[in-house]
Amino acid sequence: MDLPINHFKRAIMAGEQQIGLWSSLASNITTEVLAGAGFDWLLIDAEHAPNDLRTVLGQLQAVMEYPKTQAIVRIPSNDKIEIKRYLDAGVLSFLVPMVETADEARQAVAATRFPPDGIRGFAGVSRSSRFGRIKNYHSRAHEEICILVQVESELGIQNLEDIAAVPGVDGVFIGPGDLSAALGHLGDQGHPDMVALIEKSIHRIVAAGNRPGILTGDESLARRYMAAGCIYTAVGLDTGILARGAEALARKFKG
Repeated sequence: MDLPINHFKRAIMAGEQQIGLWSSLASNITTEVLAGAGFDWLLIDAEHAPNDLRTVLGQLQAVMEYPKTQAIVRIPSNDKIEIKRYLDAGVLSFLVPMVETADEARQAVAATRFPPDGIRGFAGVSRSSRFGRIKNYHSRAHEEICILVQVESELGIQNLEDIAAVPGVDGVFIGPGDLSAALGHLGDQGHPDMVALIEKSIHRIVAAGNRPGILTGDESLARRYMAAGCIYTAVGLDTGILARGAEALARKFKG
Protein backbone atom coordinates (compact mmCIF):
# COMPACT_ATOMS: atom_id res chain seq x y z
CA MET A 1 0.00 0.00 0.00
CA ASP A 2 1.31 3.46 -0.89
CA LEU A 3 0.83 6.88 0.68
CA PRO A 4 -2.54 8.53 -0.05
CA ILE A 5 -2.03 11.25 -2.64
CA ASN A 6 -2.72 14.79 -1.46
CA HIS A 7 -4.23 16.20 -4.64
CA PHE A 8 -4.89 19.55 -2.95
CA LYS A 9 -1.24 20.04 -2.05
CA ARG A 10 -0.09 19.10 -5.53
CA ALA A 11 -2.63 21.43 -7.14
CA ILE A 12 -1.70 24.52 -5.13
CA MET A 13 2.00 23.82 -5.65
CA ALA A 14 1.25 23.84 -9.36
CA GLY A 15 -0.66 27.13 -9.04
CA GLU A 16 -4.05 25.58 -9.87
CA GLN A 17 -7.09 27.34 -8.40
CA GLN A 18 -8.85 25.20 -5.80
CA ILE A 19 -12.41 26.12 -4.81
CA GLY A 20 -13.52 25.05 -1.36
CA LEU A 21 -16.36 25.11 1.14
CA TRP A 22 -16.35 25.45 4.93
CA SER A 23 -17.95 22.53 6.78
CA SER A 24 -19.07 23.41 10.31
CA LEU A 25 -22.09 21.19 10.97
CA ALA A 26 -19.94 18.50 12.62
CA SER A 27 -21.74 15.66 10.88
CA ASN A 28 -20.34 12.89 8.74
CA ILE A 29 -23.67 12.84 6.89
CA THR A 30 -23.59 16.49 5.83
CA THR A 31 -19.88 16.26 5.04
CA GLU A 32 -20.55 13.29 2.76
CA VAL A 33 -23.28 15.27 0.99
CA LEU A 34 -20.92 18.22 0.53
CA ALA A 35 -18.05 16.02 -0.64
CA GLY A 36 -20.10 14.94 -3.64
CA ALA A 37 -21.03 18.50 -4.63
CA GLY A 38 -17.95 19.13 -6.77
CA PHE A 39 -15.72 21.30 -4.59
CA ASP A 40 -11.97 20.73 -4.70
CA TRP A 41 -11.69 20.86 -0.92
CA LEU A 42 -13.74 20.94 2.25
CA LEU A 43 -12.58 22.61 5.44
CA ILE A 44 -13.61 20.57 8.47
CA ASP A 45 -13.58 23.08 11.29
CA ALA A 46 -12.43 21.97 14.74
CA GLU A 47 -11.75 25.51 15.97
CA HIS A 48 -15.13 27.25 15.73
CA ALA A 49 -17.43 24.25 15.18
CA PRO A 50 -18.50 21.58 17.72
CA ASN A 51 -16.06 19.03 16.31
CA ASP A 52 -13.65 16.81 18.18
CA LEU A 53 -11.23 14.10 17.04
CA ARG A 54 -13.93 11.43 16.77
CA THR A 55 -16.33 13.54 14.71
CA VAL A 56 -13.47 14.66 12.46
CA LEU A 57 -12.43 11.04 11.93
CA GLY A 58 -15.96 10.12 10.82
CA GLN A 59 -15.95 13.00 8.36
CA LEU A 60 -12.56 11.99 6.95
CA GLN A 61 -14.00 8.55 6.31
CA ALA A 62 -17.08 10.08 4.66
CA VAL A 63 -14.94 12.13 2.27
CA MET A 64 -12.90 9.09 1.18
CA GLU A 65 -15.59 8.06 -1.32
CA TYR A 66 -14.90 11.27 -3.27
CA PRO A 67 -11.14 11.31 -3.99
CA LYS A 68 -11.39 14.48 -6.09
CA THR A 69 -12.46 16.38 -2.98
CA GLN A 70 -9.77 16.77 -0.33
CA ALA A 71 -10.41 17.32 3.37
CA ILE A 72 -8.54 20.05 5.22
CA VAL A 73 -8.89 20.23 8.99
CA ARG A 74 -8.63 23.44 10.95
CA ILE A 75 -7.31 22.30 14.29
CA PRO A 76 -8.26 24.10 17.52
CA SER A 77 -4.81 25.57 18.12
CA ASN A 78 -1.16 25.43 17.15
CA ASP A 79 -0.44 22.69 19.66
CA LYS A 80 1.95 19.80 19.03
CA ILE A 81 -0.25 17.31 20.91
CA GLU A 82 -3.37 18.32 18.97
CA ILE A 83 -1.46 18.09 15.69
CA LYS A 84 -0.04 14.67 16.58
CA ARG A 85 -3.46 13.22 17.35
CA TYR A 86 -5.01 14.54 14.14
CA LEU A 87 -2.04 13.27 12.14
CA ASP A 88 -2.49 9.81 13.61
CA ALA A 89 -6.17 9.95 12.63
CA GLY A 90 -5.12 10.42 9.02
CA VAL A 91 -5.35 14.16 8.42
CA LEU A 92 -3.14 15.14 5.48
CA SER A 93 -3.90 18.87 5.23
CA PHE A 94 -4.00 21.26 8.19
CA LEU A 95 -5.12 24.84 8.64
CA VAL A 96 -3.34 26.11 11.76
CA PRO A 97 -5.11 29.12 13.29
CA MET A 98 -3.67 32.37 14.67
CA VAL A 99 -0.07 32.10 13.48
CA GLU A 100 1.64 35.44 14.15
CA THR A 101 5.37 34.78 13.81
CA ALA A 102 7.84 32.70 11.85
CA ASP A 103 8.68 30.78 15.04
CA GLU A 104 5.04 29.78 15.44
CA ALA A 105 4.96 28.67 11.81
CA ARG A 106 8.11 26.59 12.37
CA GLN A 107 6.48 24.99 15.42
CA ALA A 108 3.51 23.91 13.32
CA VAL A 109 5.73 22.38 10.65
CA ALA A 110 7.95 20.62 13.20
CA ALA A 111 4.89 19.02 14.80
CA THR A 112 4.15 17.24 11.50
CA ARG A 113 7.66 15.87 10.92
CA PHE A 114 9.29 12.87 12.53
CA PRO A 115 12.78 13.27 14.02
CA PRO A 116 15.34 14.40 13.09
CA ASP A 117 13.36 16.94 11.04
CA GLY A 118 10.68 17.58 13.65
CA ILE A 119 9.07 16.43 16.86
CA ARG A 120 6.14 14.26 15.74
CA GLY A 121 5.66 11.26 18.04
CA PHE A 122 5.98 7.77 16.60
CA ALA A 123 2.90 5.57 16.25
CA GLY A 124 3.40 2.24 14.51
CA VAL A 125 -0.12 1.20 13.52
CA SER A 126 -2.19 4.40 13.39
CA ARG A 127 -4.77 5.18 10.70
CA SER A 128 -2.28 7.58 9.09
CA SER A 129 -0.06 4.64 8.09
CA ARG A 130 -3.15 2.59 7.25
CA PHE A 131 -2.45 0.58 10.36
CA GLY A 132 1.13 -0.16 9.43
CA ARG A 133 0.39 -1.14 5.84
CA ILE A 134 2.13 1.77 4.09
CA LYS A 135 5.73 0.85 3.39
CA ASN A 136 8.30 3.31 4.76
CA TYR A 137 5.50 5.56 6.02
CA HIS A 138 7.56 7.25 8.72
CA SER A 139 10.31 8.34 6.33
CA ARG A 140 7.88 9.53 3.63
CA ALA A 141 4.82 10.91 5.45
CA HIS A 142 5.89 14.54 5.03
CA GLU A 143 5.65 14.21 1.24
CA GLU A 144 1.85 14.35 1.29
CA ILE A 145 1.28 16.47 4.41
CA CYS A 146 0.15 20.03 3.71
CA ILE A 147 0.51 22.86 6.24
CA LEU A 148 -1.50 26.04 5.80
CA VAL A 149 -1.01 28.71 8.43
CA GLN A 150 -3.75 31.21 9.17
CA VAL A 151 -2.71 34.84 9.56
CA GLU A 152 -5.47 36.84 11.23
CA SER A 153 -3.91 39.54 13.40
CA GLU A 154 -2.04 42.79 12.96
CA LEU A 155 1.18 41.15 14.17
CA GLY A 156 0.74 38.31 11.71
CA ILE A 157 0.33 40.77 8.85
CA GLN A 158 3.48 42.58 9.95
CA ASN A 159 5.40 39.28 9.86
CA LEU A 160 3.83 38.02 6.63
CA GLU A 161 7.01 37.61 4.58
CA ASP A 162 8.87 35.88 7.43
CA ILE A 163 5.98 33.45 7.92
CA ALA A 164 5.70 32.75 4.20
CA ALA A 165 9.43 31.97 4.02
CA VAL A 166 9.34 29.15 6.60
CA PRO A 167 10.23 25.82 4.94
CA GLY A 168 7.30 23.42 5.09
CA VAL A 169 4.65 26.14 5.10
CA ASP A 170 2.70 25.25 1.97
CA GLY A 171 0.22 28.11 2.11
CA VAL A 172 -0.66 31.27 4.02
CA PHE A 173 -4.36 31.74 4.65
CA ILE A 174 -5.77 35.18 5.41
CA GLY A 175 -8.41 35.02 8.16
CA PRO A 176 -10.64 37.99 7.30
CA GLY A 177 -12.97 37.75 10.29
CA ASP A 178 -10.48 38.06 13.13
CA LEU A 179 -8.26 40.34 11.07
CA SER A 180 -11.16 42.76 10.52
CA ALA A 181 -11.98 42.68 14.23
CA ALA A 182 -8.35 43.31 15.20
CA LEU A 183 -8.15 46.33 12.91
CA GLY A 184 -11.35 48.01 14.08
CA HIS A 185 -13.84 46.66 11.53
CA LEU A 186 -15.59 43.97 13.54
CA GLY A 187 -18.19 42.22 11.37
CA ASP A 188 -17.32 44.33 8.31
CA GLN A 189 -14.97 42.23 6.21
CA GLY A 190 -16.05 44.14 3.11
CA HIS A 191 -14.90 47.51 4.41
CA PRO A 192 -12.80 49.20 1.70
CA ASP A 193 -9.80 49.43 4.02
CA MET A 194 -9.99 45.70 4.75
CA VAL A 195 -10.40 44.74 1.12
CA ALA A 196 -7.38 46.85 0.19
CA LEU A 197 -5.31 45.33 3.02
CA ILE A 198 -6.28 41.78 2.06
CA GLU A 199 -5.44 42.36 -1.60
CA LYS A 200 -2.08 43.81 -0.60
CA SER A 201 -1.46 40.83 1.70
CA ILE A 202 -2.25 38.39 -1.10
CA HIS A 203 0.26 40.18 -3.33
CA ARG A 204 2.86 40.03 -0.54
CA ILE A 205 2.39 36.28 -0.06
CA VAL A 206 2.76 35.67 -3.79
CA ALA A 207 5.85 37.90 -3.96
CA ALA A 208 7.34 35.93 -1.08
CA GLY A 209 7.00 32.76 -3.14
CA ASN A 210 4.13 31.21 -1.20
CA ARG A 211 0.48 30.44 -1.87
CA PRO A 212 -2.39 32.56 -0.46
CA GLY A 213 -5.87 31.42 0.49
CA ILE A 214 -9.02 32.95 1.99
CA LEU A 215 -12.66 32.38 2.93
CA THR A 216 -15.41 34.73 1.82
CA GLY A 217 -19.08 34.16 1.09
CA ASP A 218 -19.17 37.33 -1.03
CA GLU A 219 -18.90 36.27 -4.67
CA SER A 220 -17.53 39.59 -5.88
CA LEU A 221 -14.84 39.58 -3.20
CA ALA A 222 -13.98 35.94 -3.88
CA ARG A 223 -13.42 36.70 -7.55
CA ARG A 224 -11.48 39.84 -6.70
CA TYR A 225 -9.15 37.96 -4.34
CA MET A 226 -8.70 35.18 -6.88
CA ALA A 227 -7.71 37.78 -9.46
CA ALA A 228 -5.21 39.16 -6.95
CA GLY A 229 -3.52 35.75 -6.70
CA CYS A 230 -5.47 33.71 -4.17
CA ILE A 231 -5.31 30.07 -5.32
CA TYR A 232 -7.33 28.20 -2.70
CA THR A 233 -10.55 30.01 -2.06
CA ALA A 234 -13.43 28.94 0.17
CA VAL A 235 -16.60 30.50 -1.24
CA GLY A 236 -19.18 29.64 1.40
CA LEU A 237 -20.15 27.86 4.61
CA ASP A 238 -22.51 24.93 5.06
CA THR A 239 -24.22 26.65 7.97
CA GLY A 240 -24.82 29.76 5.87
CA ILE A 241 -26.16 27.75 2.94
CA LEU A 242 -28.59 25.91 5.22
CA ALA A 243 -29.71 28.99 7.14
CA ARG A 244 -30.23 31.27 4.13
CA GLY A 245 -31.80 28.49 2.03
CA ALA A 246 -34.23 27.57 4.80
CA GLU A 247 -35.17 31.21 5.34
CA ALA A 248 -35.79 31.73 1.64
CA LEU A 249 -38.02 28.67 1.46
CA ALA A 250 -40.01 29.78 4.51
CA ARG A 251 -40.52 33.27 3.04
CA LYS A 252 -41.70 31.79 -0.23
CA PHE A 253 -44.64 30.09 1.46
CA LYS A 254 -45.29 32.37 4.45
CA GLY A 255 -44.91 35.71 2.73
